[in-house]
Amino acid sequence: MSAPLLEVKELSVAFGASTVVDKVSFAIAKGETLALVGESGSGKSVSALSILKLLPYPPASHPSGQILFKGQDLLKANDAALRQVRGRAISMIFQEPMTSLNPLHTVEKQIGEVLLLHQGLSGEAARARIVELLGKVGIRDAASRLSDYPHQLSGGQRQRVMIAMALANEPDLLIADEPTTALDVTVQAQILKLLKDLQAEMGMALLLITHDLGIVRHVADSVCVMQKGHIVESGPAKAVFAAPQHDYTKLLLAAEPKGHPPAPRPDAEVIVSARDLKVWYPVKRGFFKATVGHVKAVDGLDLTLREGQTLGIVGESGSGKTTTGLALLRLIASKGEIAFRGQRIEHFNSKAMRPLRKDMQVVFQDPYGSLSPRMSVLQIVEEGLAIQSPQLSAAERREQVANALREVGLEPANMDRYPHEFSGGQRQRIAIARALALGPKFIMLDEPTSALDMSVQAQVVDLLRALQEKHRLAYLFISHDLKVVRALANEVIVMRNGKVEERGPSEQIFNAPQTEYTKALLAAALNLKAHEGVTRQ
Repeated sequence: MSAPLLEVKELSVAFGASTVVDKVSFAIAKGETLALVGESGSGKSVSALSILKLLPYPPASHPSGQILFKGQDLLKANDAALRQVRGRAISMIFQEPMTSLNPLHTVEKQIGEVLLLHQGLSGEAARARIVELLGKVGIRDAASRLSDYPHQLSGGQRQRVMIAMALANEPDLLIADEPTTALDVTVQAQILKLLKDLQAEMGMALLLITHDLGIVRHVADSVCVMQKGHIVESGPAKAVFAAPQHDYTKLLLAAEPKGHPPAPRPDAEVIVSARDLKVWYPVKRGFFKATVGHVKAVDGLDLTLREGQTLGIVGESGSGKTTTGLALLRLIASKGEIAFRGQRIEHFNSKAMRPLRKDMQVVFQDPYGSLSPRMSVLQIVEEGLAIQSPQLSAAERREQVANALREVGLEPANMDRYPHEFSGGQRQRIAIARALALGPKFIMLDEPTSALDMSVQAQVVDLLRALQEKHRLAYLFISHDLKVVRALANEVIVMRNGKVEERGPSEQIFNAPQTEYTKALLAAALNLKAHEGVTRQ
C-alpha cells in the first residue's frame, strides 16, 4: 500500500497545564474521507487545527506527536514552510462562514486574495478563475455575484463561497470543520453532495469534523470517535455503524431525540393566535428611493397555539419562520390580527407590550451569542425579574434564580460563574432558565438545538417536554431539524417563501406529506439527499 497522504502520530495538545488531546493517531489516504466525530470538547477541532498549526501558541503546545504530510512533519515546520502548505496543499472550511468571511470585502476580493497569494493571479485572469470557481460550487449567475458582500448571501451561498476559496488552489487535503451545522436540511444535502463531487473530480482527501452521525453515515469512508481527548474507536464507517464496539459510540448512535410531545387538552386556552399575518419589506430603487415592490417575508399566515401545545414551524432559510415568531412577539412591525390570551395586541406599542413581556419569552439559536459574556448567570437570569417584579428583594430574586436553575438541571451554586465557563448545552439551559424565571405562558424557541451535539439535543428536548408538561407552556418551535420537530411538536406548519405550504398534526406531516415541497424536505432530512423538486429560490 502507498504511504498515507496525512499521518497523525501520538498527537497531544495542551493548553497550559491542561491536556485536551492525548496521544491521538489517525491517517488519511489520497481520495479518502475520514470523519472525526464526538461531542463538543472531545478534541475534534483542536486536533484538526493542529494540522495547520492554527491554534494560539502559547498557550497551546504539543507535548508529543508528529503530523506527517507527504512525509514532512508540520509540527516542526517554520512559518515560511507552513505558508506554502496552508491554503495551497491543505485548505480548511470553517463552521460559520459569516464569521470566517470578511464582512468588509466583496466575494471577488476574498477569493482573489487566495489566488494572488499562492498563484500570483490578478486582474482579468483572476476574475475568470473566480467566476469558474463560483460556478463549480453551484453559485448561479456567478459573474453578477462578484461584487456581493457576505451579508447579501444566504447561509448556503456563504458556505459555497468558503468552499470556492478552499478549493481555489486545488488542495490535496480539505479539512471541513462542521461545514453544515447551521444550514437547512436541503442545503446540507446540497453542500455534502457538492463536496463529494468535487472530491471525486479533484482526487483530494477530506477530513470531516462533525457531531452529526447522519452525515458521517452517508459520506465517510473511515471514522474516528473521540471522547475527552482520546480516540475510543476507529475503523471503516460501515463497520462502526453496523457493530459499534465502544459504549460511547453506542451512546452517540442512540442519542437522537426520541419520544412524543404531551397532548394538549382539547379545551385548553388559546394563548396566541394570528389571522392574515403579513410582514412585507419595501424594495426601493432609484435616486428618490421609490418603492417598486415588496419582499413578502410572511404573507397571509393564520395560526392558533393553545396552552400545553407545541406548534412547529419548518422550512428553508428565508421561508419566514423566524419572522413569524418575531411578529407574534411584537418585536417587528406586521399587519393582520394578533391576539394573546384573547386580547388583540397588533396595535400595541412597546410601552403597552411591557406588562405582557413576562408571559412571552424567547430562547434563541446560539446560547453563547444570546448571553452577555460580561454578566454572571445570576445577573442574566434575574435581569427580567428586576424589571418585571421590582418589589422583589435581591435575596428573593436570587432564590427565584436558584429555582429556575434547578428546574433546568443546573446547580444553583454555579450562578456566580460566567457563560464562557459552561458547555454549549449548559449555556442553552441557562437561556431556558432565563425564560422560565418570569413564569411565562408562551415561549418562542428559535432553533434552540441546532448548535448542540446529538446527545445534548436529546437532553434539551427531554427537558423542554418535561417543563411543558409541568407548567402547561405553549411553545412556538422553529427549526430546520425535522427529527427534533417530530419529537416536540403536536402540529407542524411548513413554510415556503412566506406562505404556508402545508399544515397538520405532526404524525400526518411526517408519515403522509401532501405537497412535493414537504416530501422534499423529509427526503433531504432522512436521506441527506435533496429531493428532485427542491430548488433554492
